[in-house]
Amino acid sequence: MKTRRFLLPAATAGILALTLSACGGGGGGATGGGGGSDAEANLDGRGPITYVQGKDNSNVVRPLIEKWNAEHPNEKVTFKEQTDQADQQHDDLVQHFQAKDAGYDVVDVDVVWTAEFAAKGWLQPLKDKMAIDTAKMLKPTVESGTYKGTLYAAPQTSDGGILYYRKDLVPTPPKTWDEMMSMCSIAKANNIGCYAGQFSKYEGLTVNASEAINSFGGSVLDKDGKPSLNTADAKKGLENLAKAYTDGNIPKEAITYKEEDSRQAFQSGKLLFLRNWPYVYNLVTTEGSSQVKDKLGLAALPGEDGPGASSLGGHNLAVSVYSKNKATSLDFLKFMTSEETEKFYATQGSLAPVLGSLYEDPELVAKLPYLPVLKTSIENAVPRPVTPFYPAVTKAIQENAYSAIKGEKTVETALSDMQKSIESAGAGS
Repeated sequence: MKTRRFLLPAATAGILALTLSACGGGGGGATGGGGGSDAEANLDGRGPITYVQGKDNSNVVRPLIEKWNAEHPNEKVTFKEQTDQADQQHDDLVQHFQAKDAGYDVVDVDVVWTAEFAAKGWLQPLKDKMAIDTAKMLKPTVESGTYKGTLYAAPQTSDGGILYYRKDLVPTPPKTWDEMMSMCSIAKANNIGCYAGQFSKYEGLTVNASEAINSFGGSVLDKDGKPSLNTADAKKGLENLAKAYTDGNIPKEAITYKEEDSRQAFQSGKLLFLRNWPYVYNLVTTEGSSQVKDKLGLAALPGEDGPGASSLGGHNLAVSVYSKNKATSLDFLKFMTSEETEKFYATQGSLAPVLGSLYEDPELVAKLPYLPVLKTSIENAVPRPVTPFYPAVTKAIQENAYSAIKGEKTVETALSDMQKSIESAGAGS
C-alpha cells in the first residue's frame, strides 16, 4: 500500500498505477535472521549512502536528492528505484535484508511492513543517538512507525479514507453509519446505488473490514498483538457491511470493486456515497467523463456516533541495521521528513504530509481542498493490524470478511474463523 495517492491533475496519468498498487499494502511472507549487534554498530559512520524506494513517477525523490547532494558533497545519496508494485518492493527489501546488504542504507517502508521488519531485527531503532523529533507529527503516523513501544520508521507521508458524496442529493453529509444508511432511500429514489467501498477479495477489503470493525469499537488485534475478533463490537462492525449488502444498500456489483472500479462507478453517477482514498478527488473533478465534478462533497468516514476509524495508509523511512553510515542515514532521514520537504511532498507530489500544521496551511488547502477532511480522517485513523505475521493476517481478514458480506458465512462464524486463522498464523502466541 506504494501509498502515493494524492494526485494533482498534472501528475495523475503517470502516478495512477503506482497509486493503485499502494492500496494493496504489502504482500508475501519473509523469513530471515535478526540484526544482532548490527543495530549498535556504525552509529557514527558517515559517507555515501543509498536510498531505496518504489518508482518515483511523480518526480519527487530526485529533486530532493539533488538538493541534498549539492549540500553534502562528501555524503552523497544514490537513489535505488524499485518497481511500482508493492509486493515486489516488499520482497526486494526482504531479499537484501536477509543478505545483510550494507548497500540499502535508508529504505522506504509501507506502514504495514514496519512490524515484520522490526521483529526480524532489520530496522535500526530510532532512539537515543538515533532519535528523531516527532512532536509535530500526527499521532497515528508516529504509531505507524512504532513496534512494541519503539520507533523504527520515521513518518514520511500519510493517507486516510474519505467519504465522497453527492452534495446535490445530500446537502449535509452523514456523521454516523446509521445516518448514512437512512439516506439510502435518496439513492433508491434516484435509481442509483447507495454506498460502496472496496469489497473484492484483496488488500482493499482488509482496509474496509478493519475500518468497519474499528469504527464500532472493535479491533482485529488487541494491544498485545493477539486477535480479538470474538466480541460484540467486532460483530456489530462487520455486520453493518453484511447487512448493507443483503439490503441492497451496497450494490451487488460492489463485491467485485477495487479502488478504480468504485471510483468509476461514483464518477459516472451510479453511487450516492463512496469510501475511497484522496487520489479520487482530482480525477473526479478534472476528468472530462466525470458526471459529478460539480456535485462532489467530501466528509470524514461515518462511525458509530461520529467520525469513523479510517485505516491508516502511508509510507515511512527506516535506517537499515546493516548500514555502515548510520549518522549520515539519520541526517538524510531527518531531511526527508523536514517541514520544507513535507510541504514539497504535498505541492509537487500530492502526497499527504505527516505534520499537523500543514493541513491548515492556506497555500496547501487552496490547492488540495480536502486536506481539512483528510486531517480528521488521519487523526481518527487506526493502523491495519500491527504484526510480524501481516501477510497471513490480511489473508484471513479478506477471506472471512468476503464470505460474511456475501452471506456465505454468518458474521459470527466468519469472525470466529478469522480469529482461528490469525492464531494459527502465529499472531495469537
